[in-house]
Amino acid sequence: MSATTVHTTLDSPLGELLLVGETSATAPGGTALASLSVPDQKGGAAVPPAHTRAPAAFAEIAAQLTAYFEGRRTRFDLAYVPGGTDFQRRVWQALDAIPYGETFTYGDIAARIGAPRAAVRAVGTAIGRNPLLVVRPCHRVIGANGTLTGYAGGLERKRRLLVLEGAACVAGLRTA
Repeated sequence: MSATTVHTTLDSPLGELLLVGETSATAPGGTALASLSVPDQKGGAAVPPAHTRAPAAFAEIAAQLTAYFEGRRTRFDLAYVPGGTDFQRRVWQALDAIPYGETFTYGDIAARIGAPRAAVRAVGTAIGRNPLLVVRPCHRVIGANGTLTGYAGGLERKRRLLVLEGAACVAGLRTA
């Protein structure tokens, strides 16, 4: 049986989230998440007419997101649709390893994947292509000088997520 692409929307403190996934016999709840985007997101997903609206297919994902926004969940246990280049996947794995409520710099991520310091810009580009906002925590990456930079969902949403998580650095964060 081939996977069917499905989508739904979910109200959240960040606005209406667009969830796109593929049916999967092995994913918790039966759906592997391909994309999670927010309104007006730079590079956000668009839903082609051939996709099926299927809110029930996202019940498990929606429950985990709701628990996260209510402060009852610090990690997600979801299946994802594979994607990205090898370099992007390495960067995204490093994002997944950033603990709840902590922040890393783009340089920290480059070092974690064994990339040279000069690769910071490429790391930033890979982070910017993260199709799974919120659940793959690119919002936990800040500038080397402590500023909020580079969040496809907008810097105010990034700040809200860090405040939700109680990130120790939030009081001193400035927007670039």
